[in-house]
Amino acid sequence: MRKFFGGSAPRVDRLVVGLGNPGDGYANTRHNVGFAVANRLGKRARAEFGIKAADSRIAEGSLGGIKIAIARPQTFMNDSGRAVKKLLDRYRLDPADMLVVFDEVDLPLGTIRIRQSGGSGTHNGMRSIVKAVGEGFPRIRVGVAPTQLREVPDLAAYVLSPFDQDEKALADQTMDRAAEAAAVALRDLQQAMNQFNG
Repeated sequence: MRKFFGGSAPRVDRLVVGLGNPGDGYANTRHNVGFAVANRLGKRARAEFGIKAADSRIAEGSLGGIKIAIARPQTFMNDSGRAVKKLLDRYRLDPADMLVVFDEVDLPLGTIRIRQSGGSGTHNGMRSIVKAVGEGFPRIRVGVAPTQLREVPDLAAYVLSPFDQDEKALADQTMDRAAEAAAVALRDLQQAMNQFNG
Protein backbone atom coordinates (compact mmCIF):
# COMPACT_ATOMS: atom_id res chain seq x y z
CA MET A 1 0.00 0.00 0.00
CA ARG A 2 2.84 2.42 0.78
CA LYS A 3 4.03 2.14 -2.83
CA PHE A 4 0.75 3.65 -4.03
CA PHE A 5 0.12 6.21 -1.31
CA GLY A 6 3.67 7.37 -0.67
CA GLY A 7 5.22 7.43 2.76
CA SER A 8 8.14 5.27 3.74
CA ALA A 9 8.69 2.22 5.88
CA PRO A 10 9.77 2.88 9.46
CA ARG A 11 13.56 2.81 9.33
CA VAL A 12 15.24 0.06 11.32
CA ASP A 13 18.38 -1.95 10.62
CA ARG A 14 17.38 -5.18 12.34
CA LEU A 15 14.27 -6.98 13.57
CA VAL A 16 14.17 -9.17 16.68
CA VAL A 17 11.17 -11.47 17.10
CA GLY A 18 10.51 -13.16 20.44
CA LEU A 19 8.05 -16.04 20.13
CA GLY A 20 5.22 -16.74 22.57
CA ASN A 21 1.46 -16.77 22.99
CA PRO A 22 -0.54 -13.62 23.75
CA GLY A 23 -2.67 -13.39 26.89
CA ASP A 24 -2.05 -13.37 30.63
CA GLY A 25 -2.67 -17.11 30.95
CA TYR A 26 0.51 -17.83 28.97
CA ALA A 27 2.69 -15.04 30.36
CA ASN A 28 5.02 -17.04 32.62
CA THR A 29 5.08 -20.34 30.75
CA ARG A 30 8.13 -22.02 29.26
CA HIS A 31 6.67 -21.49 25.77
CA ASN A 32 6.79 -17.70 26.32
CA VAL A 33 10.52 -17.46 26.89
CA GLY A 34 10.80 -15.58 23.57
CA PHE A 35 8.44 -12.87 24.83
CA ALA A 36 10.38 -12.64 28.11
CA VAL A 37 13.69 -12.18 26.26
CA ALA A 38 12.07 -9.59 23.96
CA ASN A 39 10.90 -7.66 27.04
CA ARG A 40 14.42 -7.67 28.47
CA LEU A 41 15.86 -6.51 25.16
CA GLY A 42 13.25 -3.74 25.05
CA LYS A 43 14.46 -2.50 28.45
CA ARG A 44 18.06 -2.49 27.19
CA ALA A 45 16.96 -0.41 24.19
CA ARG A 46 14.75 1.81 26.43
CA ALA A 47 11.88 0.97 24.10
CA GLU A 48 8.21 0.40 25.01
CA PHE A 49 5.95 -2.09 23.24
CA GLY A 50 3.57 0.69 22.28
CA ILE A 51 3.13 -0.06 18.57
CA LYS A 52 0.37 -2.40 17.43
CA ALA A 53 1.04 -3.42 13.82
CA ALA A 54 1.77 -6.48 11.67
CA ASP A 55 -0.21 -8.72 14.08
CA SER A 56 2.39 -7.85 16.74
CA ARG A 57 3.28 -5.65 19.68
CA ILE A 58 6.41 -3.75 18.66
CA ALA A 59 9.07 -1.71 20.46
CA GLU A 60 11.40 0.45 18.37
CA GLY A 61 14.71 1.73 19.71
CA SER A 62 18.44 1.40 19.27
CA LEU A 63 21.24 -0.66 20.75
CA GLY A 64 24.88 0.20 20.14
CA GLY A 65 23.95 2.53 17.30
CA ILE A 66 21.82 -0.10 15.54
CA LYS A 67 18.17 0.82 15.03
CA ILE A 68 16.01 -2.15 15.97
CA ALA A 69 12.40 -3.23 16.11
CA ILE A 70 11.56 -5.84 18.76
CA ALA A 71 8.33 -7.73 18.14
CA ARG A 72 6.08 -10.07 20.09
CA PRO A 73 3.69 -11.67 17.56
CA GLN A 74 0.06 -11.77 18.72
CA THR A 75 -1.03 -14.55 16.36
CA PHE A 76 -0.49 -17.46 18.76
CA MET A 77 2.60 -19.59 18.41
CA ASN A 78 1.46 -21.95 15.65
CA ASP A 79 0.73 -19.02 13.31
CA SER A 80 3.89 -16.99 14.01
CA GLY A 81 4.88 -17.03 10.33
CA ARG A 82 1.95 -14.79 9.39
CA ALA A 83 3.12 -12.05 11.77
CA VAL A 84 6.78 -12.45 10.80
CA LYS A 85 5.98 -12.07 7.09
CA LYS A 86 4.05 -8.85 7.87
CA LEU A 87 6.89 -7.57 10.07
CA LEU A 88 9.49 -8.11 7.34
CA ASP A 89 7.19 -6.35 4.85
CA ARG A 90 6.58 -3.46 7.28
CA TYR A 91 10.29 -2.81 7.75
CA ARG A 92 11.32 -3.88 4.24
CA LEU A 93 13.90 -6.27 5.64
CA ASP A 94 15.18 -9.62 4.41
CA PRO A 95 14.88 -12.69 6.67
CA ALA A 96 18.68 -12.52 7.17
CA ASP A 97 18.15 -9.15 8.95
CA MET A 98 15.91 -10.81 11.55
CA LEU A 99 16.80 -12.61 14.78
CA VAL A 100 14.21 -15.01 16.24
CA VAL A 101 14.28 -16.02 19.93
CA PHE A 102 12.31 -19.07 21.09
CA ASP A 103 12.07 -21.84 23.68
CA GLU A 104 13.81 -25.13 22.91
CA VAL A 105 12.62 -28.28 24.64
CA ASP A 106 15.61 -30.24 23.29
CA LEU A 107 18.06 -28.11 25.31
CA PRO A 108 18.32 -28.12 29.11
CA LEU A 109 17.33 -25.00 31.05
CA GLY A 110 20.38 -22.79 31.45
CA THR A 111 21.59 -23.42 27.88
CA ILE A 112 21.29 -21.15 24.85
CA ARG A 113 22.32 -21.86 21.28
CA ILE A 114 22.74 -19.35 18.47
CA ARG A 115 22.63 -20.44 14.83
CA GLN A 116 22.92 -18.50 11.59
CA SER A 117 20.15 -20.46 9.85
CA GLY A 118 18.55 -23.90 9.72
CA GLY A 119 15.35 -25.86 9.88
CA SER A 120 12.49 -25.60 12.34
CA GLY A 121 13.16 -28.68 14.46
CA THR A 122 10.12 -29.70 16.50
CA HIS A 123 9.01 -26.14 17.33
CA ASN A 124 5.62 -25.22 15.82
CA GLY A 125 6.28 -21.48 15.86
CA MET A 126 9.53 -21.97 13.98
CA ARG A 127 7.84 -24.38 11.58
CA SER A 128 5.31 -21.65 10.76
CA ILE A 129 8.06 -19.05 10.23
CA VAL A 130 10.23 -21.31 8.06
CA LYS A 131 7.18 -22.12 5.93
CA ALA A 132 6.44 -18.39 5.53
CA VAL A 133 9.92 -16.95 4.90
CA GLY A 134 12.41 -19.83 4.52
CA GLU A 135 15.32 -20.94 6.72
CA GLY A 136 17.78 -18.09 6.10
CA PHE A 137 17.62 -16.16 9.38
CA PRO A 138 19.60 -16.27 12.65
CA ARG A 139 17.95 -17.64 15.77
CA ILE A 140 18.55 -18.03 19.50
CA ARG A 141 17.25 -21.23 21.08
CA VAL A 142 16.66 -20.94 24.82
CA GLY A 143 16.67 -24.28 26.64
CA VAL A 144 13.61 -25.13 28.74
CA ALA A 145 14.06 -28.90 29.24
CA PRO A 146 14.17 -30.12 32.86
CA THR A 147 17.64 -29.86 34.39
CA GLN A 148 16.99 -33.08 36.31
CA LEU A 149 16.46 -36.12 34.12
CA ARG A 150 12.77 -36.83 34.40
CA GLU A 151 10.11 -38.12 32.08
CA VAL A 152 7.86 -35.48 30.48
CA PRO A 153 4.72 -37.44 29.57
CA ASP A 154 2.92 -34.57 27.80
CA LEU A 155 5.24 -32.19 25.97
CA ALA A 156 2.51 -29.68 25.05
CA ALA A 157 1.35 -29.43 28.66
CA TYR A 158 4.96 -29.12 29.82
CA VAL A 159 5.87 -26.14 27.61
CA LEU A 160 2.56 -24.43 28.45
CA SER A 161 3.26 -24.70 32.19
CA PRO A 162 5.24 -22.20 34.28
CA PHE A 163 8.75 -22.88 35.53
CA ASP A 164 8.88 -24.80 38.80
CA GLN A 165 9.80 -22.85 41.92
CA ASP A 166 13.27 -24.39 42.00
CA GLU A 167 13.84 -23.48 38.30
CA LYS A 168 12.87 -19.80 38.48
CA ALA A 169 16.28 -18.35 39.40
CA LEU A 170 18.04 -20.29 36.63
CA ALA A 171 15.26 -19.42 34.16
CA ASP A 172 15.68 -15.70 34.92
CA GLN A 173 19.46 -15.92 34.52
CA THR A 174 19.05 -17.78 31.23
CA MET A 175 16.62 -15.20 29.83
CA ASP A 176 18.94 -12.36 30.92
CA ARG A 177 21.81 -14.14 29.17
CA ALA A 178 19.70 -14.68 26.03
CA ALA A 179 18.90 -10.94 25.91
CA GLU A 180 22.61 -10.16 26.24
CA ALA A 181 23.34 -12.70 23.49
CA ALA A 182 20.75 -11.03 21.24
CA ALA A 183 22.35 -7.62 21.81
CA VAL A 184 25.77 -9.03 20.83
CA ALA A 185 24.32 -10.98 17.87
CA LEU A 186 22.81 -7.80 16.43
CA ARG A 187 26.32 -6.34 16.19
CA ASP A 188 28.30 -9.49 15.37
CA LEU A 189 26.64 -12.90 15.01
CA GLN A 190 29.90 -14.84 14.93
CA GLN A 191 31.09 -13.19 18.13
CA ALA A 192 27.77 -14.05 19.80
CA MET A 193 28.08 -17.70 18.72
CA ASN A 194 31.65 -17.88 20.04
CA GLN A 195 30.70 -16.21 23.32
CA PHE A 196 27.38 -17.88 24.16
CA ASN A 197 27.37 -21.30 22.48
CA GLY A 198 30.05 -22.68 24.82
